[in-house]
Amino acid sequence: MKKHNFSAGPCILPHEVLQKASEAILNFNDSGLSLIEISHRSKDFVAVMEQAQGLALSLLGLEGKGYKALFLHGGASLEFLMVAYNLLNKKAAYVNTGTWSDKAIKEAKAFGEVVIAGSSKDDAFKYIPKNLNIPSDVDYLHITSNNTIYGTQYQQFPEVSVPLVCDMSSDIFSRNTDFSKFDLIYAGAQKNMGPAGTTLVVVKESILGKVERHIPSMLNYQLHIEKESMFNTPAVFPVYVSMLTMQWLKDLGGIAAIEKINRKKARLIYSEIDLNPLFIGYANKEDRSYMNATFNLSDPVLETRFNDMLKEGGINGLNGHRSVGGYRASMYNALSLESVGVLVDIMSDLERKA
Repeated sequence: MKKHNFSAGPCILPHEVLQKASEAILNFNDSGLSLIEISHRSKDFVAVMEQAQGLALSLLGLEGKGYKALFLHGGASLEFLMVAYNLLNKKAAYVNTGTWSDKAIKEAKAFGEVVIAGSSKDDAFKYIPKNLNIPSDVDYLHITSNNTIYGTQYQQFPEVSVPLVCDMSSDIFSRNTDFSKFDLIYAGAQKNMGPAGTTLVVVKESILGKVERHIPSMLNYQLHIEKESMFNTPAVFPVYVSMLTMQWLKDLGGIAAIEKINRKKARLIYSEIDLNPLFIGYANKEDRSYMNATFNLSDPVLETRFNDMLKEGGINGLNGHRSVGGYRASMYNALSLESVGVLVDIMSDLERKA
């Protein structure tokens, strides 16, 4: 039976990417050696790193615009700390849209004053704050573009006069925007780009080198730029798979092409959620995520029957986050429209049988 993988992360990956990655584990570039046993400083892997960095900038439309792409360790969780270490001199502004924003705010408070420019905590993070209070003297504004737990997403990014930092871990490369509006973007690979183990950081070099504190080597963006993401041994396999995924996306037609598919997937599932009386959407409609559709059953008595139907249909990873409950359909780039259709058919079938 075909499995339809709606897991929130680690994410679904394109089949051809998995195929190429599995071949590289056994014999990389016809070298007779595995990808995961060659030197990270060999010409073969240096070429992988350079291609991955180039693809990231190309897909985002940031080539030749003063940005560098880095592949680092520690996931987005370490970036919560690194952003503040490298950018926060005295005061920074954050928008709180959920768990991951909360964690970023906690780390930043160790380095200076944190101003909460907006928050949706008052309504269980069901919406994106619109009217932000951003002091003109902050070092940067930090936002989280997509909130996997609650199923909310910025549909329009704030226009600001201060540096803009964005955690795009769960919707990187999924939709077009003017990425040059951002001074720093970071994204853990495991949501929409590759396996867990590496983190993409895209940073405008001109914003660095302005803090007065000493920055430990492993946390210093400037040093990682200087060493071309090779200051220490990179996560070879995750970087390689991320490179393959970005190449797959480029061959597909880039972000513009995948955005059209992602919109179709979102329209399909949200239409069912709104029309089927057995389901209730969690997030406010105007702020719904194209990546993570969150919803609940209107009658908890139906839970066992629905779960059995999901299992019979090959649906995997649909459980909501433990802090919210319910269901969460994560529709990352590699998830097919067909898989969303299978889920919607099951939801519709539940209504007919109820």
